Amino acid sequence: MRLKGRHWVLFWLLLFLAVSGAVVTRQTRALETARRLRQVRAERGTLDARLADVERRIRTAKTRQVLGPRVQALGLRFPGDSDFVTFAVPTDSAAGRDGEAR
Repeated sequence: MRLKGRHWVLFWLLLFLAVSGAVVTRQTRALETARRLRQVRAERGTLDARLADVERRIRTAKTRQVLGPRVQALGLRFPGDSDFVTFAVPTDSAAGRDGEAR
């Protein structure tokens, strides 16, 4: 069977419509992805700002000006500059081992 001219026109029209549909679908998905990317970037900016605020509050909470009243309320004291404690780490023989490598 030999295709006539109208069949070729119909074939090329259907091919054009299929390719056009694929392009439109791809562009629609790309626009949705771009919109979601803008949302995620805005959310990240918000979270970065919150992180910076929390880190600033932590730095402030660790100062002596904030901890001082709390320490005194508990009946404790801050160590002075001259306070120095040495912790001795026990060796293998002092911990009850025979010192041999295993």
